[in-house]
Amino acid sequence: MGLLMARPATWAQSLNFVEKPNSKFFGVQIGVITYSYRSMPHNVEQLLKYIVESGISAIELMGDSVEEYAGKPADKEKVAEWRSTVSMEKFEEVRKMYRKAGVSIYAFKPDALGAKNTDAEIEYALRAGKALGANSVTVELPKDPAQSKRLGLLASKHKMYIGYHAHTQATDTAWDTALSQSPYNSMNLDCGHYIASGGNNTKESLLALIQAKHGRITSLHIKDRKTKENGAANLPWGEGDTPIKEILNLLKEKKYKIPASIELEYKIPEGSDAVKEVKKCLEYAKHALGA
Repeated sequence: MGLLMARPATWAQSLNFVEKPNSKFFGVQIGVITYSYRSMPHNVEQLLKYIVESGISAIELMGDSVEEYAGKPADKEKVAEWRSTVSMEKFEEVRKMYRKAGVSIYAFKPDALGAKNTDAEIEYALRAGKALGANSVTVELPKDPAQSKRLGLLASKHKMYIGYHAHTQATDTAWDTALSQSPYNSMNLDCGHYIASGGNNTKESLLALIQAKHGRITSLHIKDRKTKENGAANLPWGEGDTPIKEILNLLKEKKYKIPASIELEYKIPEGSDAVKEVKKCLEYAKHALGA
């Protein structure tokens, strides 16, 4: 307990992991979105410990913990101004800290890319993502095409991808407008939500969509959901209708360099925790790929 209560600097010095994780199998990078650890309170150092204990070597990083580490003010009215002026030094520190432990950051998801955020906040998100070593920042797919155009123009300026995430509004054409607006607009395709939306969204159409758009997909979210017709529930991997094995093997066979992020959304069983469940998902993925 004393370790968890220690000052962050002391904690960081203690993060000398004996063995670095490796969650890349046959060229397929299995990662995790750090939203998966939301049930376990954490700062950036504790979060790193959870990731390494899970056996994960690459992540999509949510914004809260790293922004707190960088000194984000508690007063919400001061956040926009802080973002417009903050140094990237602390973000670079996090990148180095994580890389030293064997964890790379391929995507960054701060709450700074919405229609109500200033251009300065959006540019901050892109600069911070780059400082963290990410290839993309992620955000929900806007309903207003003017917003994806705005984001795409700023992304082009910084040469940084914006991956748009969709829930059950996902269709094969949902991203087409955004993708046409900028070469730096891309897809953060949530395979579980796609399946849960039902209708024309099937296992076959999902695999066809990944093949058709693979050059514009910067990351995937993997979760196991039932189809809409079967209740759309989030379930432990292997119990739902998402074709997880087929998706991962498509990445393997076609050599698509698209990270597949574990997103833990099913109910954590009694006596378990997020680290143990992410490990189970990773084992499922590993076996699915034949590793």
